[in-house]
Amino acid sequence: MTKTSAPSVNQDSPQGLVLAVMAYVLWGFLPLYLKMLDHVSPAEVVAHRVIWSIPVAAAVLILMRRTDTLRVAIQNPRMLGMACLTAVLISLNWGIYVYSISVGRVADAALGYYINPLFSMFLGAVLLGERPNRPQVIAIVLAAIAVLILFVLAARPPWVPLGLTVSWGFYAYFKKSLPIGPNQGFLLEVLILSVPAVFYIVYLSIVGGGNFASVPTDTLLLLGCGVVTAVPLLLYANGAKKIRLSTAGILQYIAPSMIFIFAVFVFGEEIDFGRKIAFPLIWLALIIYSSAMLRDMRKT
Repeated sequence: MTKTSAPSVNQDSPQGLVLAVMAYVLWGFLPLYLKMLDHVSPAEVVAHRVIWSIPVAAAVLILMRRTDTLRVAIQNPRMLGMACLTAVLISLNWGIYVYSISVGRVADAALGYYINPLFSMFLGAVLLGERPNRPQVIAIVLAAIAVLILFVLAARPPWVPLGLTVSWGFYAYFKKSLPIGPNQGFLLEVLILSVPAVFYIVYLSIVGGGNFASVPTDTLLLLGCGVVTAVPLLLYANGAKKIRLSTAGILQYIAPSMIFIFAVFVFGEEIDFGRKIAFPLIWLALIIYSSAMLRDMRKT
């Protein structure tokens, strides 16, 4: 009797799908949570996201018994330096995102995360020598035209979506250079960021400008920032390893689609003329990009 062959790694496992979908849905709901903190400065919110992510991420690593590689990374100057760079990029991304929600630019946040995969493809072509096929080139050109339209026709320049796109794109690019698991890498990043975050929170408590421990509701919401930050990232990190690249590429549109819906129908944001042109162009680019990726995966 022959043994059953192991399933191919190029398959979608049910567990991987559940974890990845849960991560993107949680990211989609994040603006509703952060909107309750729109009266708190983005810097303070980011500081608490960093600090209270540490116990969540540490608990996961301890339960998984994977703390050894973290100690190795801390003792390696080159790896620690790379982790410092990715930590700065992810904190910048968080700061822009929290700012966009606090000032009522949630639709711009959605636009930024729609452009992300196209920008990552552009980085791959420029920095890694990857050769995009014709549909992918068309998608990149359409995205570039959409950004140009935003600068020319939109009521305000697209600094928020561009900031989110560039910070996350380079974060993902440099993250590949960290030779440790995603869970260990995330904990290392928040540990690095905890140093300035703690100093900033202490400074706010001294000058009396912080919201933590002054208003009970704000205190609970700021404490919860660790959970709403760490849990989706950890779910995605573990789910992405168990699904195909094409599946991950399609699922990543869940979060910005939910964010866009909340921006228009919950927060009542108005979409100006430039964005009414840019959004359909980006959506068309994503359809072309995804279709080409699916065809390539089927051939493979």
